[in-house]
Amino acid sequence: MKLVFATHNHNKLAEIKSILPPHIEIVSLSEIGCDEPIEEWGETIEQNAVIKAKYIWDHYNLNCFSDDTGLEVLALDNAPGVYSARYVGPENNAHKNMAKLLENLQGKTDRKARFKTVIALIIDGTLQQFEGIVNGEISEKQSGEGGFGYDPIFVADGFNRTFAELSKEEKNNISHRGRAFEKLANFLK
Repeated sequence: MKLVFATHNHNKLAEIKSILPPHIEIVSLSEIGCDEPIEEWGETIEQNAVIKAKYIWDHYNLNCFSDDTGLEVLALDNAPGVYSARYVGPENNAHKNMAKLLENLQGKTDRKARFKTVIALIIDGTLQQFEGIVNGEISEKQSGEGGFGYDPIFVADGFNRTFAELSKEEKNNISHRGRAFEKLANFLK
């Protein structure tokens, strides 16, 4: 089975290829000639996932899936949420996003957070959605070299290391994205 993954993020593409079974061929947006950015104008993570998948289906008529992920921090009224990738603005800078989040949490004792991923899958025009959530907390400072995005400041429940300090396998086994993609893989079997 061949599916287009509606992303330009090479880190995400590599992570997903390592999660999904080998009989599912994943192709990127650039491999289908889609170089334009897909606007994410939704007000929720679910809406953004559907917007991206529908764009590929409507413009290329290819079976596809997309995901959207947000970090929701309880003490910040679930911010940055749907704006996680562009928390400091449109430039999508992970280091600045983390710095702003840590600054906004200064003086707060409740650092509970969760990562949420929603996948929108369109096969032959039919939409399915899958959700994955991992609970945890935001660390006091950045730690670790692995992962991407907010991984250096997120510690999953039951762990004492950030996502950026975990091996790729450890992270995929417990991550929000891993959980959502496991549901997708089970559906595709």
